[in-house]
Amino acid sequence: MQMLATVLLVIVSISLIAVVLLQSGRSAGLSGAISGGAEQLVGKQKARGIDAVLIKATVVLSVLFFVLTVTVAYFL
Repeated sequence: MQMLATVLLVIVSISLIAVVLLQSGRSAGLSGAISGGAEQLVGKQKARGIDAVLIKATVVLSVLFFVLTVTVAYFL
């Protein structure tokens, strides 16, 4: 069981890294960091298309990563 959980953890980790790297950036440099904070306070933009899919995949993979990490730690 420990070996299966470890292999799944490696697969989920690599997938999570890939999904995070595929996401588009939210801001461009220092000016984007300043104006990006204001945009979040004033109005929230909805992600569309592939960005929405990548955000949902990131959430799912993050939860799986957490659960598998706790599982592997339990079996040690």
